[in-house]
Amino acid sequence: MQDLLKRLNILEQDFKQVYDKLKIDEKISEISELEKEVAEPEIWHNVQVATEKNQRLSQLSDEVQPWQLLSTQIADIKELIELADDSLRVEVEMQIAAMEEQLVELKKALRFTGPYDDKNVVLRITSGAGGTEAMDWAGMLERMYLRFAERNNIKTALIERVAGEEAGIKTAVYELSGSNVYGLLKSEHGVHRLVRLSPFNANNLRQTSFALVEILPVIKADTDVQIDDKDLRIDVYHSGGHGGQSVNTTNSAVRITHLPTNTVVAIQNERSQLQNKEKAMEILRGKLVQMQLEQHAESIDKLRAGESAGWGQQIRNYVLQPYKLVKDTRTGYEETDPDAVLDGKIEGFIDNYLENN
Repeated sequence: MQDLLKRLNILEQDFKQVYDKLKIDEKISEISELEKEVAEPEIWHNVQVATEKNQRLSQLSDEVQPWQLLSTQIADIKELIELADDSLRVEVEMQIAAMEEQLVELKKALRFTGPYDDKNVVLRITSGAGGTEAMDWAGMLERMYLRFAERNNIKTALIERVAGEEAGIKTAVYELSGSNVYGLLKSEHGVHRLVRLSPFNANNLRQTSFALVEILPVIKADTDVQIDDKDLRIDVYHSGGHGGQSVNTTNSAVRITHLPTNTVVAIQNERSQLQNKEKAMEILRGKLVQMQLEQHAESIDKLRAGESAGWGQQIRNYVLQPYKLVKDTRTGYEETDPDAVLDGKIEGFIDNYLENN
């Protein structure tokens, strides 16, 4: 059993190194503080603050729980080994092997060391030029990311959605929340290109369509990203939509323009002008942070207009005809089952991007 004890000690050392790098003890302390705060009835006087703290508590708990469980398992196996009972050897060896595999998965969190990797995400999908064909493609991407989120325990909340006249979407905006969601999905930011036989063309011709996917970190506090008020133009206008007593009767829709970069965010889906403004500011902060990362700018006020990814070169090609292939233009990684990819199986593209960046 001494050989197994040596193997377990190596596992435990590896575990502790990663545990410390990820500051799990600090996160456990934060969980304790949050649990005290959300237990106070007074916190619900401000529903937004209470909701944000509960979301943070849930996110941290999901992140910390596997580490606590593995720590307990290591201690339990140590006790078994100390019994020095060779009849337990097979069971101990199997459990150590399982823990080694588990630690390999948990170590993937080391990839998320960027300043915003632990943030939630605003996912914005916009159809490109091409009418119904492009809108259908944007709708396919929407489904792909929702399926990915469902399979990876990522919560989704719809912010705004504008459906296409015949199929798909013109645009859709979601907030995705969970553990290291921005770090996980930042590889998806950019233009996605589809090549297929058009289902909307009587001659069934091959068609190329584009859609823009924006992955923006959720920055809720002004202290995280400071934007000078003089750099903003805020316009309000009537909301559009289907039915409802308040539609087109009040100036509840909000459009915010960041003048130095000419970045525009418009939101009309919330019930009040204040809610729309808060959501628009949240998305604007994310857009400016994304631009800052792309431009390698020291701060927001160093940003230059017109130099974000936008509608530049596509990051991924999805070819359904004349052959089947999905290929990432940045890493060269490819898969030959587009149906599985479009059903949300994009982990290969994400892992490959994270390993190479």
